[in-house]
Amino acid sequence: MSPEQLRDDDPDIAIFRVLRDDGSADPARDPLLPGETLLRAHREMRRLRALDARMVALEKQGRIDSYEAAPGQEAVPVAAGLVVEERDWVFPAPRAEGVMLVRGFPLATFVAQVFGNSGDVLKGRQTPGHPSGRAVHQVSWSPCVGSQLPHAVGAARAMRVRGTGAVAVGFLGDEDTSQPDFHAAMNFAGVWKAPCVLVCQSEPTSAHALKQSASRTLAVKARAYGIPGERVDGQDWLAVAAVLRSALERARSGGGPTLVEAVMHKMDASTPGGDPIVRLRAHLLALGLVPATDDGALETEIAAEIEAAIEATEKLPLPARRSMFDDVYAEMPWHLREQLG
Repeated sequence: MSPEQLRDDDPDIAIFRVLRDDGSADPARDPLLPGETLLRAHREMRRLRALDARMVALEKQGRIDSYEAAPGQEAVPVAAGLVVEERDWVFPAPRAEGVMLVRGFPLATFVAQVFGNSGDVLKGRQTPGHPSGRAVHQVSWSPCVGSQLPHAVGAARAMRVRGTGAVAVGFLGDEDTSQPDFHAAMNFAGVWKAPCVLVCQSEPTSAHALKQSASRTLAVKARAYGIPGERVDGQDWLAVAAVLRSALERARSGGGPTLVEAVMHKMDASTPGGDPIVRLRAHLLALGLVPATDDGALETEIAAEIEAAIEATEKLPLPARRSMFDDVYAEMPWHLREQLG
């Protein structure tokens, strides 16, 4: 990142961080989460990283159709999955579908959806790699850029009218902010004070991001709609968890929506602090929660879990053809009943 983007004294571009380079946490910003929560976050991020790698390998082998991997961007979905409440609904975008796994969606059922076979709760009807699960209150993301945002805001409005106390969390990327749906969602969210949190996973230094807007940041756009906009280091798990938890509390208490810009950068040799897993492990080491040397036991355990899920689902048959009419009609028309026999 440029020196300007690293400044914390300008509210337009400031980025909220908790973790320091040595693994310690800024005491003024540390959310002081329990050790077991930090260990769970570390494991969930490592599982997402390993799952992405395995699914990409299956895609290259032609065993699955498509999969949206996001190595280095695990902090945001894992933080979201751990801070939302059971009653909250999630409207993901690419790179955020892993929230449902953190919330307890079975890994084997998730993998079955990628294969699109009879183990899929969606009965093979959704594009592979666009998972959803009513059991964990997560809808599918759409290839139509930004279309999930009005859905999230509309659902949040309904939650408020019904008095459920639930919050809708919608995800987006840089490109979504150039879509009319982004404007509509932000405008209605502000007018209705809808209980929602919109999380933008952005890469401000990427070529495509620089072409999206002349605005100094994406978070600052929120001001035009009467909404708080916050920037957070998207590869600092503690910072993301703290910001999302605060935004959820604001929404749940009637304070209205928040736009959170989770700032990412490519994970490579030029950005040694860009790996959220390495950064959180350094913090766990500083707290004495993990050994200084990683013996690979956790990696082996996660790999076995993923392979077991693949083995349990890959050979399942395709959904039955007659299931194409399931969930379509309250009462099936007579001519379809006759054809089905």
